[in-house]
Amino acid sequence: MKNLHLTTDDSVAVDDYIAQSPLESQDNLNRIRAAIKEVAPGSFETTSYFKMPGYYYPGYDYNGMFAWFSYKTPYVRLHVRPPVLQNHLEELKEYITTKAIISFPADREVPLELIKKLVRESLREMQEKPV
Repeated sequence: MKNLHLTTDDSVAVDDYIAQSPLESQDNLNRIRAAIKEVAPGSFETTSYFKMPGYYYPGYDYNGMFAWFSYKTPYVRLHVRPPVLQNHLEELKEYITTKAIISFPADREVPLELIKKLVRESLREMQEKPV
């Protein structure tokens, strides 16, 4: 698969995504962004996938993508690689989940430690897959 990313940071586009989201979601989106960047220092930000903020390290499968975040009324959402969420179904039972998305109510503060844990596991999933 052709690598769709440039090796430059797309932080301005991520800033724009957050600024264009509803005001009540912006603090949580910024918290999720900061948590991802804390867990994955040196990762690149992009909006090239699905027009939402995503994070990657070049040189891995799926173009190195391991986490994304988004807003969809009335939730802020974290997207991670499968099977991360399936591995924590009991712990995540109070949230709406799909195979790769966990939705947090936009009007409540997001659980940062949980987000960091899920992003760390998504990174491990990425690093363990052959290129």
